[in-house]
Amino acid sequence: MNVVILCGGRGTRLREETEFRPKPLAEIGGRPILWHIMKYYAHFGFSDFVLCLGYRANMIKEYFLSYEAMNNDFTIRLGKRPSVAYHGAHGEQGYSVTLADTGLDTMTGGRVARIAPFIEGDSFMVTYGDGLSNIDLASALAYHKEHGKLATVTAVRPTSRFGLLELSPEGAVKRFAEKPAIDGWASAGFFIFRRAVLDYLDGDACILEREPLERLAAEGQLRAFRHEGFFFAMDTYREYEQLNQIWLGGAAPWKIWE
Repeated sequence: MNVVILCGGRGTRLREETEFRPKPLAEIGGRPILWHIMKYYAHFGFSDFVLCLGYRANMIKEYFLSYEAMNNDFTIRLGKRPSVAYHGAHGEQGYSVTLADTGLDTMTGGRVARIAPFIEGDSFMVTYGDGLSNIDLASALAYHKEHGKLATVTAVRPTSRFGLLELSPEGAVKRFAEKPAIDGWASAGFFIFRRAVLDYLDGDACILEREPLERLAAEGQLRAFRHEGFFFAMDTYREYEQLNQIWLGGAAPWKIWE
């Protein structure tokens, strides 16, 4: 099953990093966040990736073109018959990575529509190149197959960006909660789609999270897989630093591979 990763946005809220490289190459613990996402999917057996590129697409292409050399020792023979022999084996054996330039200003739905020729089979997964979670992908896929609808989105309980106060009429603070979970559910951006969802995507200006998903919901074709565990989207430099602190702490929830 293909895993489509949206890697084309400009990431303007993380300008400290994205001024020089695309957000998916921002490093967590010395590795691009894109690498972490791919390692997570591959742990569940999903290692056929399609990357939707846009902003600084050449840098992501160069990262994978030089992957073997940068992650192995090697011997290079120079001259008229050059050759390279790699020694050892990195942990990403057997990954298939299709890199598709989907345009600089194409919206999310348009990017998915553009890579339709690379989708194999009736179902595929879609996620963003800036979010980490410990979602049980095997259970999510089983749920998707069981309900039989066209689309599944992973739902998480959002956390308030601010500490919440419960006040008395006189202004006394009765309760203080630092960034608590708030009522309701939000999309975590880990999708599973049947191929027919591609028919809901119309042109480069199509925003996946707007008309296509709204229409699928209205038609009863969208179901939510509830996830009560870890989810973290890296939108700002502060969140970038937080993810690095989590990784350096040695107990990153998404680090489930050996």
